[in-house]
Amino acid sequence: MGSHRPALRAFAALCLALAGAFRASAQAPVAGAGFYHGKAVDFVISDAVGGGSDTMGRLVARHVGRYLPGNPSVQIRNMPGAGGLAGANHLYNIAPKDGLTVGMVEQSLHLTQIFGTKGLLADVRRFNWLGRIISNNAALFAWGDRPVKKIADAFEHEFVVASPGLSSQMRWTVLRRLTGLKFRLIVGHKGSSEASLAMERGEVDGLAIPWTVFRVAHADWLRDRKVNVLLQTGVDRAADLPDTPRVVDMARDDEQRQILEIFSLSEKIGRSFVAPPGVPPERVAEWRAAFLAATRDPGLLAEAAALQLDLDPLSGEALQDLITKAFDYSPDLVARAESLAKPD
Repeated sequence: MGSHRPALRAFAALCLALAGAFRASAQAPVAGAGFYHGKAVDFVISDAVGGGSDTMGRLVARHVGRYLPGNPSVQIRNMPGAGGLAGANHLYNIAPKDGLTVGMVEQSLHLTQIFGTKGLLADVRRFNWLGRIISNNAALFAWGDRPVKKIADAFEHEFVVASPGLSSQMRWTVLRRLTGLKFRLIVGHKGSSEASLAMERGEVDGLAIPWTVFRVAHADWLRDRKVNVLLQTGVDRAADLPDTPRVVDMARDDEQRQILEIFSLSEKIGRSFVAPPGVPPERVAEWRAAFLAATRDPGLLAEAAALQLDLDPLSGEALQDLITKAFDYSPDLVARAESLAKPD
């Protein structure tokens, strides 16, 4: 029996070695599967559940994992608060910088930084911008029985416009002060739904709503000519509003145009996605490629079609360049724009 002990010990050692090798192979990523294999992505949305950003963020999140190496799962985390600053600050300062946390930030985040608004603990330019799913051009419209039928009428007649959001309040205040349009802002409504009801009751003359939402939610108003579309807010003109002037078209000189452009770039940034600063370049490149691939995914396109959304994706590289250029305005121009935007 003693003569067999060395052989038994050798066999036991071989079994242990094979078991260890098996465990190592089971724990290792599948060859070629990539960094994300077996992992979960934390997808932060700086908006409450059910909001416009939440809808677009979830649309992308449902499909983008298939286009990342290793096909990770994607977990949504809504982080509303402080006008979108809570989510942005988390992504910038707290989120891991390994490519496993990305998110959607508020489209006017750059304005918060340009004007030095308190609460932003980030440099927007240092985010890794991954791509835009859709721009967010809004339409300013008036109820059909009001004196203002086209924007030129607002030089002659007072136009009472509901402005529930800070960005619209700044935009219409600047436009009024620069051009002399007779806008009177009502800021007490909690959202566009409440403001729309106020318009129907005759309490206000009009308001602005993102065009992609308005033309679907209020298609009957357009069909029955209950409203008149006065202006569009984006730098890029909506394809189906070819004759509607943009806010920047109201400028009377180059300085005014640049000031109005500062407040219109938010719509061009639109529903966009970022990764924290410091993420390795190869992870950023993978995310940018995956994002563009997801925007061409048949399933995502079918969902967008069901929502009657005309997507207009923008690459991460182009978006990063747009953010950089948003900070190129002279300090004097920015100071004038900020002064014009202050509420009465």
